[in-house]
Amino acid sequence: MRTPVAEIQLADLVQYLDDYLRIAEIPDYPGAENGLQIEGRSTVCRIAAAVDACRATIDEAVRLKSDLLIVHHGLLWGGAQRWTGPLYRKLLPAFEGRLGVYSCHLPLDAHPEVGNNHQLARALGLHIAGPFGLYQNCPIGVRCTADLARQELMERLDAVLGSPSRLLPCGPLRVRQVGILTGNAGNKVAEASSSGLDTLITGEGPHQTFLAAEDASVNVFLSGHYATETFGVRALARHLHARFGLDWEFIDHPSSL
Repeated sequence: MRTPVAEIQLADLVQYLDDYLRIAEIPDYPGAENGLQIEGRSTVCRIAAAVDACRATIDEAVRLKSDLLIVHHGLLWGGAQRWTGPLYRKLLPAFEGRLGVYSCHLPLDAHPEVGNNHQLARALGLHIAGPFGLYQNCPIGVRCTADLARQELMERLDAVLGSPSRLLPCGPLRVRQVGILTGNAGNKVAEASSSGLDTLITGEGPHQTFLAAEDASVNVFLSGHYATETFGVRALARHLHARFGLDWEFIDHPSSL
């Protein structure tokens, strides 16, 4: 275990994160409960970052002696729940290890610096031209310009993500207008088409994604919900290290979805 290089009060770090990510301004799905979900130690030296707040990542963060686990998918999606069975067993190590948990879902997707969509676009070498993908009239994704073969974009995705994408080859062979909306945005094909995009990059989608893509003549890359959403938490952890000197680790727990 590395020696921590700095420390900050949990309350100060949470306030910074809330402001930096615009937690109060970005709408989200019911039950997301962005922000601090479990209060841990009052002082933070080490942070862990993960896509999901699940038993495996909580156990690993405790093993690493982290003070705060920052995740994209938090704990409370089901609303009010009984703290019994699997939920109890998931939460208990966090309480026993005095591990705080901070969740940032759509506010992290949408962030112009550390957000999943902006980070993936930059990793792919695409030029970000504006917003794309609305949730309650708030843009979450990005619109990019390009001029490259569809196959080259596939190869870039596979290299950047470290896993193969599934292509619905319903659009042009030459890609010029690309929408990126990580996670589960296969239902955004119609919006992509109406926005003048010829290609959509997302993580996953329902069966109807193919039919919509075929009707709209739009390429769709289904690159994995997990794989497309590792960028934001890692970038946010690096940002906190640069700003406050906090030690950090990324806990990789892929879902293969």
